[in-house]
Amino acid sequence: MLKDRAWRRETAGRAVILAFVTALLVKIFVIDFMIAEGHSMLPIIKPGTILPVCKTYYGLRLPGSLDYIIQWKTPKEGDVVVFYTPHGDIAVKRCGEILSGELFLALGDNTSQSFDSRSYGPVPNKNIIGKVLGIK
Repeated sequence: MLKDRAWRRETAGRAVILAFVTALLVKIFVIDFMIAEGHSMLPIIKPGTILPVCKTYYGLRLPGSLDYIIQWKTPKEGDVVVFYTPHGDIAVKRCGEILSGELFLALGDNTSQSFDSRSYGPVPNKNIIGKVLGIK
């Protein structure tokens, strides 16, 4: 009976560790959640909205790296993406015109209150963190 309790405790401990490691890997590589700030994407995205972001939508890269190991898609006009601005900030914007395979224009839906490509120019595809899911 003591062996059964010890075995159950050990098995439960392994299950908890495995679940934690799996959740951490999913957050690092696959999907993350971000909270929207600011008014640049009103009325579609309100401040405080929790945004699910698919980090692997356009390709796979190592955490902390801007270079794709493999890229299977590029953003298309209308996609809502999370990316690093040329100033190093994280932003959520809609892809405007795609200038080339390497550059896209990031445009806020609320043009009067949006700091976007009209201010800082085109953004390289490698700056994309991921695509926001569920927003059209």
